Amino acid sequence: MEVTAAPFSSIVPSRQNLSSSSFSIFASSPTSLFLSRKNPGNANLKYKSPRSISVRASSTSDSVVTLLDYGAGNVRSIRNALRHLGFSIKDVQTPGDILNADRLIFPGVGAFSPAMDVLNKTGMAEALCKYIENDRPFLGICLGLQLLFESSEENGPVKGLGVIPGIVGRFDSSADIRVPHIGWNALQVRKDSEILDDVGSHHVYFVHSYRAIPSNENKEWISSTCNYGESFISSIRRGNVHAVQFHPEKSGEVGLSVLRRFLDPKSQHRQKPMEGKASKLAKRVIACLDVRTNDKGDLVVTKGDQYDVREQSNENEVRNLGKPVDLARQYYKDGADEISFLNITGFRDFPLGDLPMIQVLRYTSENVFVPLTVGGGIRDFTDASGRYYSSLEVAAEYFRSGADKISIGSDAVYAAEEFIKSGVKTGKSSLEQISRVYGNQAVVVSIDPRRVFVNHPDDVPYKVIRLTNPGPNGEEYAWYQCTVSGGREGRPIGAYELAKAVEELGAGEILLNCIDCDGQGKGFDIDLVKLISDSVGIPVIASSGAGIPEHFSEVFEKTNASAGLAAGIFHRKEVPIQSVKEHLLEKGIEVRI
Repeated sequence: MEVTAAPFSSIVPSRQNLSSSSFSIFASSPTSLFLSRKNPGNANLKYKSPRSISVRASSTSDSVVTLLDYGAGNVRSIRNALRHLGFSIKDVQTPGDILNADRLIFPGVGAFSPAMDVLNKTGMAEALCKYIENDRPFLGICLGLQLLFESSEENGPVKGLGVIPGIVGRFDSSADIRVPHIGWNALQVRKDSEILDDVGSHHVYFVHSYRAIPSNENKEWISSTCNYGESFISSIRRGNVHAVQFHPEKSGEVGLSVLRRFLDPKSQHRQKPMEGKASKLAKRVIACLDVRTNDKGDLVVTKGDQYDVREQSNENEVRNLGKPVDLARQYYKDGADEISFLNITGFRDFPLGDLPMIQVLRYTSENVFVPLTVGGGIRDFTDASGRYYSSLEVAAEYFRSGADKISIGSDAVYAAEEFIKSGVKTGKSSLEQISRVYGNQAVVVSIDPRRVFVNHPDDVPYKVIRLTNPGPNGEEYAWYQCTVSGGREGRPIGAYELAKAVEELGAGEILLNCIDCDGQGKGFDIDLVKLISDSVGIPVIASSGAGIPEHFSEVFEKTNASAGLAAGIFHRKEVPIQSVKEHLLEKGIEVRI
């Protein structure tokens, strides 16, 4: 995952400002060691770029994997995947740990420039190059692939490790594609890559804004490519050196097979994934779990009817549809492409004090190997003692607990209002802070609008659309008023204006709800989804209103939505996830199977 970010020395919160609950973000990571050293090595290291590598056999029966984790983003997922496969982990603390590794995995997370800063200042860059030059077993993931190239245009140009010829550049959004590239895409395997032998025609999960392009100079390195507006390098292999642009730890059973082949190349005990038919970027089917505390204090999955989550009974209790971790695991088995947790309790007290939700993420990520999103209460906060916690600290705890993406709701509305009013990016909003550090692909903005009918487009100073179906009094037009506080408070900003503003502020994806359609089972608001998905260049997730599989095909056929999200129909087992995907396949819509 990579986008423009500030140097790590300026973005990592100081320990003095962290509570005991957030200290764990850094306590288990070598990041603090990297940043606290005096004169941590020559930042202008000189080393040769290995252009040819002699292949030598390398194998070990040891179950230890060395992991280069410099403390940014969600690395818990790769740790969980390795443990799931029966391997233990040794963290890199010094350059010597790299040189002494039997197998090294570098799950690059963050931005190119600060990553290279850390590698250079600690001597890790030189050690990595020597390790690779000696043809030792290496697997780079996402940014761990990009850093192998000569340079990157991200916040640059910035020099890379120089192992592979080529420059890493940003996707061209003018090529009628959405940037970031988020979702499940197909590989075109070029040669025997070993670790991709079980992938076949299956989708794998990508999330990135920058890519490397195939050329005559690097063609001997390329083991697979992927098409997204253009052909880009999705994996490399030379000898025992591998790297992938996609995330195997987030690519389900297919991704686990990639890790298994790298870790134990001589193993004959493999279960090949079922046959796939991947050819391009798939439309995603996302399961959403609205999580809150019920009246007994238990954390439960609930579902609202136009945002009302209480049963219409004498007891008026919170609707309980199951336990969050159990449901998430079941949806993973059922084929959900992503799992989204929305904590609708709203963190009435201290955000980092909501330990049950953090535990939900940790337990879920142990056995669920698809992307996880969490939303609710991610904002700046001052507790009862007057201590201030930034939204960045709150988000960091969730990333380190297993979240891949953070969903911001009300706070994004306030930030957009200020931006529209002043025309100035302050850099202080939660949206800007988190996207700057973790990348815009890690930030989802959840929009909760309701229809406001009008008789004429000039009646309001917001974007008005002509409705497919007239309003209750024959109104032909409507605008979509954004809300905060779980839909309880309307704000003077429309969904169109909000979407445009948050894209500018750094959002990488939009979760588009509709209060009018929520819980109705009559279909997505096609007018709204088309309005927003046609107006922004980032992926849009259609939400609210799905009742039958045909609602998913309708939204994909009539709008530019990248994904469809549902909750109640999955929780109540009215429509299985596989039924949705089978229907989409019958309609000729590409999905992951």
